[in-house]
Amino acid sequence: MGRAFEVRKVAMAKTAAAKSKVYAKFGREIYMAAKSGTPDPESNANLKRIIEKAKKEQVSADVIKRAIDKAKGGSDENYNEVRYEGFGPGNSMFIVDCLTDNVNRTIAEVRNCFTKTGGKIGVSGSVLHQFEHASVFKVVGTEDEILEVLLENDVNASDVEVEEDNVIIYGAPSDFYQIKTVLTNAKIEILEEELTWLPITTATLSEEDENQKFERLVNMLDELDDVQNVYHNVI
Repeated sequence: MGRAFEVRKVAMAKTAAAKSKVYAKFGREIYMAAKSGTPDPESNANLKRIIEKAKKEQVSADVIKRAIDKAKGGSDENYNEVRYEGFGPGNSMFIVDCLTDNVNRTIAEVRNCFTKTGGKIGVSGSVLHQFEHASVFKVVGTEDEILEVLLENDVNASDVEVEEDNVIIYGAPSDFYQIKTVLTNAKIEILEEELTWLPITTATLSEEDENQKFERLVNMLDELDDVQNVYHNVI
């Protein structure tokens, strides 16, 4: 569905297949969002966004409630947000976002994934400058219809793409809820929505060995409990 999601479909498909891991990862993310702000999604935009995303991944209401109740209960459990950047097989580049209670363990595990597949961890900033942070929405409608709605509501979308019968809207991360509210009020059906990292340039792996190593790296990262999201530039 356009550049925003093609580069992540493998990792997301693998995550969706392992429900227990999905529940654990979202539970941790919801807990930290509720703990770092207020435990009420109506007054905590980040918590609301994560809960909505969790529901789309079919995370049960009970899992969501337990995570929020845990934050309300004043649990001293704490996780750090850490980001690793790395170079995989061929010209592939990765951003790996984690939530961890043991940074030393996490970086060792992430580094091991890259090392075993012929890649390497980079220093902070070595990969990030090759990506852009963006709000992305896939909606039902025509380009003219969507552009009219955005212009009427002074929404500054950075780009709009047409994909078959759908339209993909790109905007700044800070405009995520403005765009969503405008689309919702206009009764435009939102098929997918996401805050993501988009590669500025994409890469294609032509060698079979490179493809196998790439698939293995994505799978190994997905298996790590501390890994929340994996972004890459391969199509």
